[in-house]
Amino acid sequence: MKQLLLTAALLSGVAFQTAGAQTAPATTAPATTAPATTAPAITAPATATPAAATPVGRVGKETLTLGDFDRAFRLAAARVVNAQGVPFEDAYLSEFASARPEFLKQFLRDRAVYQLARVNNKPDAAALDQQIVDARSDFESDADFAEALNATGYADAADLRRELERQSVVGAYLQGIQKRFTFGDALVAGYYNLHRADFAQDAQACVKHILVPAQADAQAITRDLAGGADFAKIAAEKSQDPGSAAQGGDLGCFGPGEMVETFDRASFTGAVGAVQTVQSQFGWHVLTVTRRTEAGTLPLADAAPLIRDQLGKDAAQKYLDAQIARLGTEAFPAAVTVAPASQ
Repeated sequence: MKQLLLTAALLSGVAFQTAGAQTAPATTAPATTAPATTAPAITAPATATPAAATPVGRVGKETLTLGDFDRAFRLAAARVVNAQGVPFEDAYLSEFASARPEFLKQFLRDRAVYQLARVNNKPDAAALDQQIVDARSDFESDADFAEALNATGYADAADLRRELERQSVVGAYLQGIQKRFTFGDALVAGYYNLHRADFAQDAQACVKHILVPAQADAQAITRDLAGGADFAKIAAEKSQDPGSAAQGGDLGCFGPGEMVETFDRASFTGAVGAVQTVQSQFGWHVLTVTRRTEAGTLPLADAAPLIRDQLGKDAAQKYLDAQIARLGTEAFPAAVTVAPASQ
């Protein structure tokens, strides 16, 4: 099961639903000295070993090497590790070893998309340089920057710049493809009628609250709000719910039964926009329901933008698949296979 999860996490790849990949190293504490104002020196890659030059596949007339694959695999593994809140280290790569042959398919597909994208989309070198400067400016020293780069899977600033360039070119290409497809009202309405069940929605309440320990505190806040006090400011200053206080008391939207009973009742039966005071085991809540929707089917007017977006993605993905097939790819999985870590 562990390996299945690791493999699934690695195989995200290029898709119209996942255009926003991680593009910059994680930051540490803000720098206390003046940030760099010019791009840090980008060093040349270390001399490739013979093994790094081993072909792992072909995309069109381009041959991809083990060195190319290992860089991409390292970044993919780092993103999985970073998503758990853990800095990446090379030692983690052994945990993903058995996923390498399967990841090769995605790697070649991504490189095919990049090859197609490069035809009519050119990177903005100045913008890429500025992104490196901006990333570096969050750190006191080059050593701190290098440590953050390594912790997010990048070997160095040059590695980061290559990835930023790839994402820029591919992103522009994918957006351009999707814009080619438009869908009339009749087609959208037909899709809506055929997939009406997909647009069913549960009841939801969107609520903001201020949590205080005593009823007297809640009553005082209620009076202040009635006098025109700012809800968000009071929440930030007085609410004992740290998660929502920083958001001006905003809890977002939730369904019935997700909150404690008294809070739930107020959220789904109280008047929208009215200030309410309820008690729970956590204390006293001064709350306001900002919006509430009943269970039912999303109206066509609200569903139409979602439908057009999905139809566009589906059409663009089919177009992209056809272009990749025409380009042609060939994989050599034996070249990337290594023994998995011992359990």
